[in-house]
Amino acid sequence: MYHHSGNAVRPAAGSATGLLEPGSRTPEALYFQRCTWCGTAVYHRLLCPVCRGSELRTERSEGVGTVRHSTVVHRNTPAARNVSLIEMSEGFVVRGRVMGPLIGIHGGDRVRLSTAKDPVRGEPVFQLVDEPYRAWT
Repeated sequence: MYHHSGNAVRPAAGSATGLLEPGSRTPEALYFQRCTWCGTAVYHRLLCPVCRGSELRTERSEGVGTVRHSTVVHRNTPAARNVSLIEMSEGFVVRGRVMGPLIGIHGGDRVRLSTAKDPVRGEPVFQLVDEPYRAWT
């Protein structure tokens, strides 16, 4: 398959429509899409944000990432909870929750996927990889 720029594109693993066969998905894994044209990794998109291509293949994430932003939310919940933007090692960003003390979650902390879907909110849940308690800086 060739892109209009003349660059050859390798055949992709998985389906070009972004869907895997129903029996091949693990429920505790995080899946994302990768554009077959430009290779951009995206999370739950219909089109590639870079080249606007619609041929996205589904891949399984390693589940390791870095907290880019974290905030504490008190709205629509009986107790305070955090909402974080996690940049995954594959290059896409996902919104999720990081387990741990609310004051102990900072930008730059490394996290690992704990549960692919929170039973209440339906978003991924992560846990801190490094020691959550650090000295005041």
